[in-house]
Formats: sequence, C-alpha cells, structure tokens
Amino acid sequence: MSAQVNIHEAKTHFSRLVERAAAGEEIVIAKAGRPRARLVPLAEATPNRRGGSMKGRIWLADDWDSPETNEQIADDFWGDSWPRETDQRDS
Repeated sequence: MSAQVNIHEAKTHFSRLVERAAAGEEIVIAKAGRPRARLVPLAEATPNRRGGSMKGRIWLADDWDSPETNEQIADDFWGDSWPRETDQRDS
C-alpha cells in the first residue's frame, strides 16, 4: 500500500516516513498534488563472498595451464576457425 504526502509534511515528518518505508510501506512525495518522488524500503544487501571458501574441495591437475591444454581448450571452443599464432604472424 502506498501513501502520498506533500513535501512540507515529508520534511516535517521525515524520520517517521523513513521508518514506515523501512517497514515495507511505499511513500509517494508530492508537490502541488503531483507525485515527485517515491520513498521505498532499501533491499537488503547480499553479503560479500569470502575468498577461500572452496579451499581443499577443488583439485587442479599440474598441467591445467600448459600450452597444450590451452590449445586443446581453444580447439574445443573455436574448432577450425580460431586464429592461431602462426596465422597472425603470416598477416
């Protein structure tokens, strides 16, 4: 449910309006009867992720970043259409 208040009333009772909005109510602030702004509850912020939460749960092969592995991944992704280093030097 939304309530409409004029600017003067919003300035006078701002703290109360903020508390009402925080409780889930939508407050429309009007000037000369025309809506100008909306006071709504702030969405809860999601907590920041912490690094290292998967420590000990993920295993990587010793050659996970070798040139051969990278080339195989590029071949799987691009097929025959990916620009190889030798193609770039010929240009």
